[in-house]
Amino acid sequence: MENVYDLAVIGGGPCGISSVVEAKISGLQKVLLLEKGDNHSQTIRTFYKDNKRVDKEYKGMDSETKGKVHFETGTKEDVLNYFDGLLDNEGVDAVFKTEVEKVVKGDDGIFTVITPNAQYKAKNVIIAIGRMGKPNKPEYKIPPSITQRVNFNLDKCGVNEKILVVGGGNSAIEYAITLSTSNIVTLSYRRMNFTRLNEINERDIYKAAKYGDVILRLNTNIESLENENGKVLAHYKDGRDFVYDRVVYAIGGTTPVDFLKNCGVGIDENGVPKIDEHCQSQIPGLYIGGDLITKSGGSIVVALNHSNAIINHIISTK
Repeated sequence: MENVYDLAVIGGGPCGISSVVEAKISGLQKVLLLEKGDNHSQTIRTFYKDNKRVDKEYKGMDSETKGKVHFETGTKEDVLNYFDGLLDNEGVDAVFKTEVEKVVKGDDGIFTVITPNAQYKAKNVIIAIGRMGKPNKPEYKIPPSITQRVNFNLDKCGVNEKILVVGGGNSAIEYAITLSTSNIVTLSYRRMNFTRLNEINERDIYKAAKYGDVILRLNTNIESLENENGKVLAHYKDGRDFVYDRVVYAIGGTTPVDFLKNCGVGIDENGVPKIDEHCQSQIPGLYIGGDLITKSGGSIVVALNHSNAIINHIISTK
């Protein structure tokens, strides 16, 4: 059992970081963090401007941390330095630039975490990868020469870009608002009014439009895309044309359903993983935390509290 981790955590966001730190503080000796990016906290690093404030309170959600990892409002740099310190002080094994393909529980009760270059054994696993889903694509063809400028999630988005977000669901709104912190963002939706938004996102997008943070184009349809000097020229059906640095489609798919299913995780009719009050899936020892199980997503405190609930349950069942 010397090569078996007590816990493997997939994803280096707030839930993932908090999970490995809480685990070490609680007495788990061998803890592993796996992250597909080149460092932890990729969303904060990529989409927050320097000195941008990272809020403790988020959309009216619980803002009281319940575990051993606390969090207070601070700048982007404050938050990253804080998480750096947590990882360094607790001596967590961390592997970056590696994407997990599958998690399998063996007959011996030990999980195998499979990546392209290695396999890791663990007694418990936490999936904390955020929302990345398998996307729906538009009916029209995307020219191959601009595929690198067309996204279906936020993974490759940069900063200081002119970005078009296409869609009218909660994911589209959250993409647009997140990107607007460091980019010029237009949101295009084919209907005159939003019909599928939760109250918080509906309020936030109209506020963003009112203050000029997001350019809102309702009742608009994209007819086609083409390359214009390396950028994306979007042809609207009403005859208008606009050039963007990047287009992000959010027209369906918000959770990594295929990955979760490959791991044997139960999924409900809305594509949400089935968990119990401890954030545990129907597979004992396989837990899910963070945005995947949070209706509105985005709350660092809620993610930290998920990790606390999970680690407490793991310790109680040792």
